[in-house]
Amino acid sequence: MKDRVVIRVQDVMKKGFDMVDGMATIQEALRTMKHIETKCLIVNKRHNDDEYGMLLISDIARQVLAKDKAPERVNVYEVMVKPVVTVDPVMDIRYCARLFQRLSLSRAPVVNGGAVVGIVSLTDMVLKGMCQDA
Repeated sequence: MKDRVVIRVQDVMKKGFDMVDGMATIQEALRTMKHIETKCLIVNKRHNDDEYGMLLISDIARQVLAKDKAPERVNVYEVMVKPVVTVDPVMDIRYCARLFQRLSLSRAPVVNGGAVVGIVSLTDMVLKGMCQDA
């Protein structure tokens, strides 16, 4: 019987991500995006007792673009999700995928020692994780 190799979140996550302040406008947030494949922005904590947030491009489309709001007049905090579910970098991707399925998530920040170290998505887990196993 072959032992299964455990693929961890840290093995498939994207290490490049963009972080914004909740007080920034949507227009400013979009301008700060450096990573071409970004589908979300991490909203930084304002203080030690705060939590991370996440701003999805799809939320901007639904809550700003579709409602014909001016992106220079809408702040990130008005659209973001906070608190956001985070995952540990050493979590097995099988359990991460189950968590995402149970909570209807498509992506989440990866947090280690209280700091965001990456972002993992279902796409990353399937394309990078399952291909490694083959």
